[in-house]
Amino acid sequence: MLFLVAALMLLGIVLGAVVHAPLTVSLVAAAVIGVWLAVFTAREYHGRRTRTDRTAGARTPQGGHS
Repeated sequence: MLFLVAALMLLGIVLGAVVHAPLTVSLVAAAVIGVWLAVFTAREYHGRRTRTDRTAGARTPQGGHS
């Protein structure tokens, strides 16, 4: 509950700062954050696919273990 209150207070501070900033600054910041999230999503998707491919072969029994 305390985490939720702190998150809402931080959101209020950030939104208050955006209101006082010029529109162009807000739009540039939003574009930078959007690109950052898109790159992060692509890296996570690609990393998860290659990790799954590597671990799929590791599940086969090796060394004659039963």
